[in-house]
Parts: sequence; C-alpha cells; structure tokens
Amino acid sequence: MHAEIGVIGGSGFYSFLDDVEEVKVTTPYGPPSDPIAIGTLPGGPGRRVAFLPRHGRDHRFPPHKIPYRANLWALRSLGVRQVVAPSAVGSLTAAYGPGTLCVPDQLIDRTSGRAQTYYEEGGAVHVSFADPYCPAGRRTAVEAATAAGWPPIDGGALVVIEGPRFSTRAESQWYAGQGWTLVGMTGHPEAVLARELALCYIPACLVTDLDAGVEAGTGVTHEEVLRVFAENVDRLRDLVINIATNLPTDRECPCPQTLDGLKLPLDLP
Repeated sequence: MHAEIGVIGGSGFYSFLDDVEEVKVTTPYGPPSDPIAIGTLPGGPGRRVAFLPRHGRDHRFPPHKIPYRANLWALRSLGVRQVVAPSAVGSLTAAYGPGTLCVPDQLIDRTSGRAQTYYEEGGAVHVSFADPYCPAGRRTAVEAATAAGWPPIDGGALVVIEGPRFSTRAESQWYAGQGWTLVGMTGHPEAVLARELALCYIPACLVTDLDAGVEAGTGVTHEEVLRVFAENVDRLRDLVINIATNLPTDRECPCPQTLDGLKLPLDLP
C-alpha cells in the first residue's frame, strides 16, 4: 500500500476517499491512532491519500495522549511526503469569530511532557524550525480556500497548549497580549515531527470558539466546539480535498532538504 499525501483529521473525514482500503502499520513508537485508510481523491487526478484519525476513530486519545510519533512515522512509511492537517482551534481575537478559516504561519509550544522528537539518542539532530509550515503547502491552502469562496486568514500564530482543559481567562489574555491569534491542543508536536521526517506539513485551522479571555461569559465549552465544527465539517472536508488535489507533485519547497548534511542516529522509513 502506498500514498503520496497524508491527511490527519477528525470526525467527518472518514468518507472523503474513493476505493478505500485499510492498513495496519507498526512503528518503533507503537501503533498509530488507528488503522490508516488509503484511497484516491474523488474527481481529481487519482492522487493516493492516506487518512489517519488523529484522536482515533472513537476519539479515545485526548490531545496529550495522541501517539504523534507513531502517526507521522506510519504515514512516512507508506510513502507520504505531504501532510494536510485540519484542526479545530480557538480564536484569541474577536475579529476571528466561529467559522473563520485560518492558515497560520507560526507556532508557539506551550505543551509539557509530550514526546516531540525522534532523535533522543545517538547524537543531536537540530532541524530548522523558524518557519514551521511548508510554504508551498500554505500557499496551496490559501489559494484553494479563496477559490472555494471561504477566504482564509493568511498567517498568524497558533499557540498549542497541553490540554485537555481549556485556558483560564488570564492565560487567554496573556496569549492574546503576545500578539498570538489562535489557540489549539494538537498542532504540536505534529508539525515538528513532520519536519524531523522531512515532510511538508500544512495546517488548516477552523475557529470554533472565542477563547476565554476574548469576551465576557462562561468561557469555552466542549459542546460549543463540537457544534461549530459539525456546522462546518462538510466545507472543511471539501477544502482538504481541494488542497490535496492541488498540492505540487514536485516538492520544490525547503522541506525535502531539512535533513541534508545531518547525521541521523536512525534509519527513516
């Protein structure tokens, strides 16, 4: 089984591929979140896509327990070199209300305790991470969303918190005070692990709520997040299809050269 593009998503993404076959992949980091569905994109040039439910099909993995290393390793072992990563996020500014689509260009790590590197032993491997997302992939995402009539916020900083709780009002106000615009729980270490495997990583963030410090009230609720995500999941799924269809077949971005000149302590799949 082989695929060139990976999609790491959630509910509502299980039926967007044609001719689907499931494959179980073993990795040195344990099993991924679930068996991986491999199929072809509908209505396009037949590009092969591997879909992996980030939290597991039954949503059994909370954000801090997702097997991130196994997930990215499994995708690469299937041939994936470009990863589209839709996710639900909170907004740190009232200007980005629920239903807003964002394609951030920066990431801030406020997690703790998550395994976030493949290179723990055998010598240091320092990868460049100044710009955490694939520039060509981001451009494709922005163009695809604009063409679909869902013009996105192009750029901005996503702060990733440990979870599973939401932010306190003071935390939210602090994040906003730094100039950060989005807050989520799953964008790290996904992005850095993709970079360590020389993969292109492309975020597509759906705002489901205004974070606790943005406005008065009781703060974010899980029910609110699920409701807004459900209201937008169809067009988010269609957008992911369009992004994957239009990703460049030849990777001329910096991502493939990430590991050039570095001595790796392990063999990549």
